[in-house]
Amino acid sequence: MAVHRLGGEPLRYRRARRIARILRRRCFLGIFSVSFLSLLYLAFFHPKLSFHALHHGRVNQGNTGHRSIISTLYSSDNESDVSYVSGKAEAETSRHPRAKSHKHHVPCDIEFVDSVEDLVEPENYMNFTRFSLDYIIEEEAFYQTDQSEPLFGGRQSIEERENSFYAENQTIHCGFVRGPGGYPGSGFDLDEKDKEFMATCIVVVSSCIFGSSDFLRRPTRSKIGTYSKRNVCFVMFLDELTLTKISSEGNIPNENGFIGLWRVIAVKNLPYTDMRKTGKVPKFLSHRLFPSARYSIWIDSKMRLNADPMLIIEYFLWRKKSEYAISRHYDRSCVWEEVLQNKRLNKYNHTAIDEQFLYYQSDGLIKFNESDPDVPLPSYVPEGSFIVRAHTPMSNLFSCLWFNEVDRFTSRDQLSFAYTFLKLRRMNPGKHFLLNMFKDCERRAIAKLFHHRTEESVPPPPPH
Repeated sequence: MAVHRLGGEPLRYRRARRIARILRRRCFLGIFSVSFLSLLYLAFFHPKLSFHALHHGRVNQGNTGHRSIISTLYSSDNESDVSYVSGKAEAETSRHPRAKSHKHHVPCDIEFVDSVEDLVEPENYMNFTRFSLDYIIEEEAFYQTDQSEPLFGGRQSIEERENSFYAENQTIHCGFVRGPGGYPGSGFDLDEKDKEFMATCIVVVSSCIFGSSDFLRRPTRSKIGTYSKRNVCFVMFLDELTLTKISSEGNIPNENGFIGLWRVIAVKNLPYTDMRKTGKVPKFLSHRLFPSARYSIWIDSKMRLNADPMLIIEYFLWRKKSEYAISRHYDRSCVWEEVLQNKRLNKYNHTAIDEQFLYYQSDGLIKFNESDPDVPLPSYVPEGSFIVRAHTPMSNLFSCLWFNEVDRFTSRDQLSFAYTFLKLRRMNPGKHFLLNMFKDCERRAIAKLFHHRTEESVPPPPPH
């Protein structure tokens, strides 16, 4: 028995060592698996770590000396507000770009009338604020050597700009300003035959493509009624570069200048190097381009019209008793937010945005307050790709004023919308401008949205 016990001891030790080896292997594999999964998580999901060294330099180096300018031009209250916006924008743009939001924006139902055939403009619909507007068409002689070239928007003085906001009989700057005798034109030149056609239009749907930035998107013919096909002008403004591009893609105008419903009109001598700013001419100045028109609809070239223009006018203007209709932005309602977003996405030169925003704050622009029962609009930031308007005096004046802000400052018209509306309202108590700011889902119900053909570049800062 003693021999048996002595002979069994090595067997038990061997079993123990084998079990220990197995446990060590499994433990090692477990630790290795956890470490490997941790590395994968860090590599693919890169959570934010609180290391200050992760913050890199500014995206826009042009802002370095801007705060010192702020302190000399504006009050301390204004400075603190603007410094907050500018500083926050710099911090946001210095980080890695944020992942795109996955908000799902969908169209909503619109209760159009059943037929265009029975539509009649409501009696006294055009009985809005009445006054007469004339426009400066020729600049006076230049007296300074550095002002040798005519400007499309003219050379509006600060006093002229201020007085232009009064809703009264007056002559104002509103684009298409020629230089004095002997000087070349300021741009947006059209063929005389095209001008003759445009002068016959009573109801207009217009769009534009400059710099070959988009594909040509035709209105959905099945959604456009017979009356509108015969009586509404569908006008697409193109520069020669775009016309050549779309022709190479098979979109060739017929002998009467039409591509589908679009009457193609070529624009020569573009007034701005910034194609986005050039696009504001047909967007805002339809009352100048179509002098006989009573109504106009603007649709951005990234959209396809999916509803009859007369049904749109009835729903957004006649039924709402409005003279101007534009949709709210789908995501933002405050200009402060819009400024931050423009900087974050590097949509325009940051210094130019700051100069415009500072000026507006010094002239009374305040933040949007949704809880304020007296707030005049449901949002201070529009989605300006779709505009419906009657060509009333107030609508025309507002369009000129908004265009003048784009001409003077940046082409980002969402920055100047609220300022222009609020200043016009403030300076004309008792004279109403009936603006319908409708829901974004309604915009999506009447037009299909596409991506631009090309990504926009950041324009340089304006010359001083």
